[in-house]
Amino acid sequence: MSERLQVLVLDDEPIVGKRLQPALAKVGCDVEVFEAPAEALSRILDKDFHIVVTDIRMEDIDGIEVLERVLGKNPKTKVIMITGYATVEVAREALAKGAFDFIAKPFKPQELRDVIAKAALALGFKNLAVPQEAAE
Repeated sequence: MSERLQVLVLDDEPIVGKRLQPALAKVGCDVEVFEAPAEALSRILDKDFHIVVTDIRMEDIDGIEVLERVLGKNPKTKVIMITGYATVEVAREALAKGAFDFIAKPFKPQELRDVIAKAALALGFKNLAVPQEAAE
């Protein structure tokens, strides 16, 4: 599969997108970053993404709603939830509603790259350039 992995990152904290965009681009992902859930959802209607990384706690629309809307449009999309308010209940709800995985903030870009690599593999991508030495 020569197609590049299409990733959308949604977090209302600008620093998150600023840190993740280059970290994911470095391993061969095409990354679009959004801070406003409504804008991200509008883009998701226009384009199919392989992976959506979304914060759970945001002002107008929360990550669970984003998860439901993404999977409603394309059930194959892998949704990775991130949050600074990690609780077992929230993680369980997200996973029960179809999230691929859940990462608590703060996290290192490598942790997200590792989860994205697993999601990419689940989608049939075998050539994602994620350095494996960091996982050992």
